[in-house]
Amino acid sequence: MIRIGILGNIGSGKSYVSKNFGYPVFNADHEVSKLYNKNKKIFELLKKKLPKHISSFPIDKNEITKAILSNKTNLKKIINVVHKEIRKKLNLFLKKNKNKKIIILDIPLLLENRINKKQDILVYVDSKKKDIEKQLRKRANLSRRLINRFEKIQFLPSYKKSKSHFIIKNNFTKKSVNIGIKRILNKIL
Repeated sequence: MIRIGILGNIGSGKSYVSKNFGYPVFNADHEVSKLYNKNKKIFELLKKKLPKHISSFPIDKNEITKAILSNKTNLKKIINVVHKEIRKKLNLFLKKNKNKKIIILDIPLLLENRINKKQDILVYVDSKKKDIEKQLRKRANLSRRLINRFEKIQFLPSYKKSKSHFIIKNNFTKKSVNIGIKRILNKIL
């Protein structure tokens, strides 16, 4: 099985690129949303760590946002609780797809949390700053302050690019992404 890890800035189009590969995708953000909506254990752990902010189940994303913005350490507390469960979900995904030729890992903190393996093929999604800003404005509950908090816990784009085997230019058209994907698949298959 070939594991392709997708890297890039917040709003660069990692999930879009991941889907367009046409292979099974592990989308960590989607899995976190499911945890907030369906996992009572995660709710109890977060409520214990952040009693001023987390009060209702299913967990309201606004409560998470307020917790992150109110204190610099809260994002790390949330990650510590959620991360263990996401690793379990990833392991289930890998078992379920063990016979697939390729799987795609759409995990925002792939390198930071050392989830990648040495043999993984890393692909950096490179987008222009103005295009990223346009994409981020479309997202509800995403302020500049919140984006800054997320960026502070991530490696610099230059570091991620230097670790990547391939770079896909994403100008938010299907054509540019598909050209990049085709080039990568031709080289690795």
